[in-house]
Parts: sequence; C-alpha cells; structure tokens
Amino acid sequence: MPDLLIELRSEEIPARMQRKAAGDLKKLVTDALVEAGLTYEGAREYWTPRRLTLDIRGLNARSADIREERKGPRTDANERAIEGFLRGAGLSSISEAHVYSDPKKGDFYVAHILKPGRAAEEIIAEVMPGIIRNFPWPKSMRSGAASARPGSLRWVRPLQSIVCTFGSETEETKVIPFEVDGIVASNVTYGHRFHAPEAITVRRFADYAEKLERAKVAIDAERRKQIISADAHNVAFASGLELVEDEVLLEEVSGLVEWPQVLMGSFEESYLEIPSEIIRLTIKTNQKCFVTREPGAETLSNKFILVSNIEAKDGGKEIVHGNGKVVRARLSDAAHFWKRDQGNLPDLETLEPSAKKFGLDLKKPLDQRMAKLDALNVTFHAKLGTQGERVARIRSLAAEFARVTGADVAEVDRATVLAKADLRTEAVGEFPELQGIMGHKYAVLQGETSAVANAIEDHYKPQGPSDRVPADPVAVAVALADKLDTLVGFWAIDEKPTGSKDPYALRRAALGVIRLILEGKARLPLRPLFEIALAGLKEQRPEVAGDISADLLAFFHDRLKVYLRDLGARYDLIDAVLAPDADDLLLIARRVEALTAFITAEEGKNLLAGTKRATQILAAEEKKGTEVAASVDERLFRLDAERTLHASIKVATGDARDAIVKEDFRSAMAALSKLREPVDQFFDDVLVNDEDTAIRANRLALLGLIRSATGAVADFSKIAG
Repeated sequence: MPDLLIELRSEEIPARMQRKAAGDLKKLVTDALVEAGLTYEGAREYWTPRRLTLDIRGLNARSADIREERKGPRTDANERAIEGFLRGAGLSSISEAHVYSDPKKGDFYVAHILKPGRAAEEIIAEVMPGIIRNFPWPKSMRSGAASARPGSLRWVRPLQSIVCTFGSETEETKVIPFEVDGIVASNVTYGHRFHAPEAITVRRFADYAEKLERAKVAIDAERRKQIISADAHNVAFASGLELVEDEVLLEEVSGLVEWPQVLMGSFEESYLEIPSEIIRLTIKTNQKCFVTREPGAETLSNKFILVSNIEAKDGGKEIVHGNGKVVRARLSDAAHFWKRDQGNLPDLETLEPSAKKFGLDLKKPLDQRMAKLDALNVTFHAKLGTQGERVARIRSLAAEFARVTGADVAEVDRATVLAKADLRTEAVGEFPELQGIMGHKYAVLQGETSAVANAIEDHYKPQGPSDRVPADPVAVAVALADKLDTLVGFWAIDEKPTGSKDPYALRRAALGVIRLILEGKARLPLRPLFEIALAGLKEQRPEVAGDISADLLAFFHDRLKVYLRDLGARYDLIDAVLAPDADDLLLIARRVEALTAFITAEEGKNLLAGTKRATQILAAEEKKGTEVAASVDERLFRLDAERTLHASIKVATGDARDAIVKEDFRSAMAALSKLREPVDQFFDDVLVNDEDTAIRANRLALLGLIRSATGAVADFSKIAG
C-alpha cells in the first residue's frame, strides 16, 4: 500500500510551538483523509526548527465506493414532489428509481445511488490547501508580495516550500502538486541552512530522512534531545563536573537546532558570589545554556554547556567566545541586581508611614522593600486591593493559624510582613520565578531567624501535586493564610475557575491547602476560617459578596476527591463519608481510610449487603407512603431475630458513637461489624411486610435503626457493590 510524505518547510518556528504544531498537522491530515473514506496503517509526525514533517504508512490508494439508499415520495405523489426527488437523487427519469411497498404507508419510490470512490491523490490535493491555510498557529504572519492581497496565506514564519510525495515501496513515488499562495508542492527540500543549502530531491520517508541526515539535519526531535543530553553529560564529565539537568531547557534547545553540537564555555569565578539560582536563570533565559557543578555540590561551577547549530571548522572556539561574552555581560547585570538589593533605597523618609503600619525596621533592606511595596500601592487585583492590603489580611489570618500549628506568633507575624517584600527587589523583577527564593536569601543576610527566612520561601508551597510541603509550623501558618486569602478573595468577587480556565491558579491553591492540612495532620475546620478571611476582606472592600462558604467548601470537596482518588481511594467511599457541610478535611480523610479498610474485609462486604438491603426496602416503602413507626416498640416483636437485632443495634450504636467521639473510626467500624450476623439472621427469618400494619411499621422502624447506626459513620447507600 502507498505511503504519503508531507513536509512544510519555513523560516525558524519558535521552539515552544513545534511539538504541538507537528501533532496538529498529523491530526488534521489523518482526520481529513479518514473522513474522505481513506484508511492508513500508521502515522508519525516529526519537526525541526525549519520544518514540520508527516509520514503516513499504508494509505489506501483509493477510497471505497459508497452505496446509498434515498427514500422518495409515494408513487401517487404530485409531479413537483417527484421532480424534486429526481433532482436530489441525481436521476434523469423515474424509471431509474425502485418502488417499495409498505403495508401501512403504501408504495413509495427509492433511489439506489452509487458514489464511486476517488483516488487518494485527488483527495490529498483537495484537503491539503485548506489545512495549510487554516492551520491553528497561536500566532501567524503574512509575508512576501502575496501578503498585500486579502486572504493571503498566514503562517508562523514565511512558508518556503512544500513536499508531498505518494507511492508504494515497489513503485516510483508521485508528486501531488497542489498549490498554496504560489507555493507548489514538489519532491524538493533543502538541508541545513549553512552546511547543506542545496536542493535535495526525495521520494519516500526513508529516503527523505537519510538524505537530510547527510545534509546535517536530524529530523527526529527526540533523537536530537538524546544527542544533546548525552553529549552534555560527557562534556561535563570530561571536566570533572556534572550537568545540572533541565528537561524544559532540553526541550527548548532541541527545537533551536537541526544539527546539535555541544560545547563548553566558562565565566569568571568571581561571579559565583551570585546565588546559584540567579546564575542558572541568567544563563538559561538569555543564552539557552546549561549549567554545571562539582559532583554532589549544591553550588555551581563557572563552566556552562551551550548547544550550537553549526559544526564549526575551528572546533567551536569562536562560538564559545561569543556566548561567553554575552553570559559575562548578563552575569554582570545579575551581580548588579544582587548588590543593589542589599543596599538602601532612596527617600527612606517617605516609607515611614508604611514601616509604622507593618512594624518594619527601615535599617534593613528587605523591610525597606516591603515598605516600598505598600507605599507605591502596587495592585494585587483591581477588586481585591493592593499588595499592602493583602499582606495586612494575610497577617491577621496567619495569626489564627499560628495557634493551630503551634508556631511562634512573633515569628509568624514577622514572616508574613516580609513574605512579599522581594517582589520589589531587582532580582525578582528580572526573574519573577525567584520570588520567595530571593526573599529567603535576603532575610538570612539581614539576620532573620531560620524559621522566618524559610517561611518567606516556603509560603508559596506546595505549588503542585509533586511539590514539597513545608513542615515548619511558621511556614505552614503563612502558607495556609496566603492560599486561603487568595481563595476567599477570588470567590468573593466571583472570579472562580470555569471549565479548563483557571487564570489565578485557584485549583492549585486549594490543593495546596488540602496537602498542608492532610500531610501536616492539622485539625482545621474550614468554615470558620472562611468567615475570618472574608471579614478581613470586607473591612477593606465592603462591596464584596458575603455568602461564599457553602460554594467554596463544595470546591474544596471536589479538589479533595481528586486528591484522595490519586492516592487510591474509591470515589464511592469518598462520597459515602463526605457530607455537604463537612469542613474538617483531616477527619474526612481518616473516615475514608477507615471505611476503605472495613469495606474490603469480608465482614464489611457482608454488612454492606445487608445494610443496603435494609436501606432499599425502607426507601421503597417510604416512597409509597407506607407507615413507618416513629420508634421501635419491643412489645410488637414476634421473633427472636427481631429482638436480637434490636439489642445488637443498641450496643453497636453506643460503641460506634463513643469511638466517633474519640475519632477512632476503625473502632467505630469494628463496632458496626458486629451487626453482620443479626442483620443476616433478621432477613433470613423475618418478613418485613407483615399483614399486620402495626408489626410492619415496627419492623420498618427497625430497618431505620440500621440505617441510622451505619449512617453515623458513612452513607452506605452510596457505596457500590
């Protein structure tokens, strides 16, 4: 069966767009071919900085014939209806139609239409121009003389050539010569911009890939990544160093080169006085280079790894020299930021009101930056006020958390007022991803305690499911306050996540609160904290919404379900213990854990079956309006199974209640498990729907006691199985 090769070659495509664009090309083309009636055995996409390539194997040479049956009007219909039917079916005469008889509807015409299949070349030539013209680039541009015309081609960078060849292994390939804005598809491509700029004629993918390899183009992005990673590790090892791995940078750099050449550069050791985080980001952001370190060391070396797209005749000396000049210039700027941030700000007297408000010491650089942040009225959000106002809210909320986490109240307060100060430092202004990290470093330099310095860095954590959760009580208190203020604030102004959109990362903030509570084993009922946070916001913004607790708690429940499910808990067990007003997350998690252990044991399975049977019978009778006694009357018992079950429920309910008060949910489950045998015996011996209405009502009330007893721990009706 034939294979199809497509290449769209252009000027350099931004690295961040390449992988998705190649995937989009594959999906758009294969979807269009399948919709047109073609099938294929396999398809794979490739990409380099200058080309998107698609290799489709085993494509049908022709789409299948389609037979269609179209129902027409009755045979006694008027002439206009019959003429319309003939036009729609493409028939020249009614004699070409067939007559079908229906016992109810009578005789009517049916047209049998045969739509012959089409050649794959015809289909490809038809669909490709539209795919190229409507390609979903995040950003695109017009170029060349054609750009002056309305409707001209838009592409991410100027499109230069199109390859489209089709044919089987045993035959010569054909070119499918469709045209887009004057660019006609052919079998000609070009290799590396500098090493092999001459035209290359290609046939199918194997030939294409082999010729491009000789022309210094590695078409497979994953292979380029492997080459870069292996060579970078080897170059570092040869110098007695180890590479600081960076998967994001590796992905980006592999999208910047077609023929990767790994080299090592260096900078003056004096720059190592700058924090390693600043060095790494300076070199990564400005020069797309990797950093190295001594094996096992935390700080960096003065050697960096760069990836060139040119196999230089001098072994890369000039390339290394040029990159080194830029790296040194950027590190010089970084050193300037680092030193400036440790100095005094001008006009300190203008910061005194802010310093007094937050209890800041204007002799200390980080305190000055916090005062400046407040004095400038830097906006956090138009409806939620300034950063200074937000810090004031977090400060009040963190004091509440300090009592719960057992943290030193003074240290929590100090960490809170300095937590956002590094937003006014030049280092964070240049590299926003260093917020918190730089605050920690500057706090240590000005003599803050380790708990305060750590809390400044860690109050942003955890920032995802795999991020570290702070354990120090001071950091936990500030982190909880920061995240809850964010959530309550955005709920109060009705800026909640919708669908896949979450511009303020509120789902991440909620997950952070959940992890801080559960992994820190903290008992923190959420509703009172929502009210405290909302009260602080209302003092500053009286116009914000007043009743958000129920909706925000439901949001936390949804996030908790996802979190527990990722840990292996069953959704039905989570739902069984999760009451709408439950706001103690640690208690919910412990209930789920106990219920999971109980329900997987044999006694739990049997009790579940009996309890669900009792609940279903009771619910059905209640729905029908059957009388259910308000309480159980022992005088109406007729069988020993009734008496035994009633006595067992009393004991089990009391024991379970005592265990729940102690929050010993495993013991509560164990107490309920003793109901297994009396429940089973009850259903074996007793007919609930007795003819005597009083006895029936009494027995239904007994079923109600089973439901109430188990309901104190979980809603067994929600458990599957």
